[in-house]
Amino acid sequence: MIRKAFLMALRPGVEDEYEKRHNPIWPELQQVLRAHGVHNYSIFLDRNSNKLFAYVEVESDELWSSIAETSVCQRWWAHMKDLMLTNPDNSPVAEVLGEVFHLD
Repeated sequence: MIRKAFLMALRPGVEDEYEKRHNPIWPELQQVLRAHGVHNYSIFLDRNSNKLFAYVEVESDELWSSIAETSVCQRWWAHMKDLMLTNPDNSPVAEVLGEVFHLD
């Protein structure tokens, strides 16, 4: 399993709406994530900075990358773009974090 972590950012004042839209996430998005080898996916919010910390375990980088090409993911990004800092394709601006320590 490959562990990944990244940071994203919310626009000010949308914290509650962001949480609402994730509880629950769309069933079809959950299906896409599982079908693409995603496990143990968590997102945490620092309400002081509006930063999101995401942690996910994936079966392969190729499967993880291919999620972005699905229509469900692209619709999710469009649904979330008013809440987050995004790229021109509506994907969230994400800063990938490198792992420096792990303990099983």
